[in-house]
Amino acid sequence: MTENNLDTDQIRGLVWRLAIPSMLAQFVSVFYSIVDRMYIGNISGTGEIALAGVGICGPIVTMVSSVAFLVGVGGSPLMSIRMGEKNHRAASQILANCFLLLTVLAAVITVFSLIIKDKLLMWFGASEATFSYANDYITICLLGTVFALLATGMNQFIICQGFAKVGMKSVILGAVCNIALDPVFMFGFGLGVRGAAIATVLSQMASCTYVLRFLFGDKPPIRITFGHYDWQIMRRVLLLGLSPFLIIAFDNVLIIALNMIIQRYGGESQGDKLLTCMTIVQSFMLMVTMPLGGITGGTQTILGYNFGAGRPDRIKRAAGHIGGLALVFTTIMFILAHTVPQYFVRIFIRNEAYVELTVWAIKIYTMGIIPLALQYTVVDGFVGMGAAKVAISLSMFRKAVFLVGAALIPIWFGVEQIFYIEPVSDFASVVVSLTVTFLVFDRMVVKKTAD
Repeated sequence: MTENNLDTDQIRGLVWRLAIPSMLAQFVSVFYSIVDRMYIGNISGTGEIALAGVGICGPIVTMVSSVAFLVGVGGSPLMSIRMGEKNHRAASQILANCFLLLTVLAAVITVFSLIIKDKLLMWFGASEATFSYANDYITICLLGTVFALLATGMNQFIICQGFAKVGMKSVILGAVCNIALDPVFMFGFGLGVRGAAIATVLSQMASCTYVLRFLFGDKPPIRITFGHYDWQIMRRVLLLGLSPFLIIAFDNVLIIALNMIIQRYGGESQGDKLLTCMTIVQSFMLMVTMPLGGITGGTQTILGYNFGAGRPDRIKRAAGHIGGLALVFTTIMFILAHTVPQYFVRIFIRNEAYVELTVWAIKIYTMGIIPLALQYTVVDGFVGMGAAKVAISLSMFRKAVFLVGAALIPIWFGVEQIFYIEPVSDFASVVVSLTVTFLVFDRMVVKKTAD
């Protein structure tokens, strides 16, 4: 028995029952990331510099974690499609291959990242003042890579079988552990930034244990098994997962590029101040993009299942409800960003010069988040239906606009105006994504139905 019947349940209720738990899970996940930074920013005497150091680590850690989506979001839509075709044997084989693939990738990435971490930190914007904090944090976080990747990646295979609440509980478990352990290790044991990283790894270990225990158990229709490994299945998973992986990885490449540009054009004094500001701005954006991705990613299984079943009517209704729910969410976040951002900023810092700059930056950076809902709906929708090439192309267009803006705005207008690149890329990408959807979507669905 599943929580939701993807074949017969009414579409609107199905979208809400899958989207809301996934969105809340991502909210909680963001919250415990913010708690980390909140505690770090309030370390007596060194909070601002320590926060800048952790801000440099943030995109690196997230880029490593994006491998979970390479396999999880690459494999779960394929599994949904096979379940829609009533081919449970093939669905089980996909899950087995994804578990092996993700475990091997986690081990390789851990070793490789630890070898090159010092060079990465310096390349990506660490200064002499921030390097020690960044190094302490990144080293411990990388040691927990296997737990982070398995917890996040395999959770997708819980959600795609209709167990949205179980998926939410796994994230909440990690969040609660991290929130409880942060003050213990940071202040109780006096470990500072290292304590925050240790708390994060232990919380990831708890989530990982919960996820694997469920998928090896008797409750899900499709469970983790061993054997029947096939490189062609792994290859298709990696191809489909390339879109969400590139979306997340390139988002972080762009943040890293921003850090480098800020440090180059801002100099060491202004650069560290702007990096602290950017860290807080990105923390706010995580409160927008991760729950938004929870809505559009958590409902991919509806699109994949009905695409596999050849039911275009249910696909279209689901896409409409998903887009509407996403727009409501981003509208609420836009209002908050433009009315009360100062309350969010003061969680991290008290220095009024920093507060004033960061409040202004949040208002600029979030100008385009309402239409961003449609970008996420379109890209994640194509991923859910197995159209990796379309999704990758749309995602890469947005990144290209962002990167060009990051390179040109500091030269033309000054480094302080760097925050305008986000709304420019948001508006441009939505126009292109909607145009492509109108041209491609109907034809793709009709072709699948005919097959």
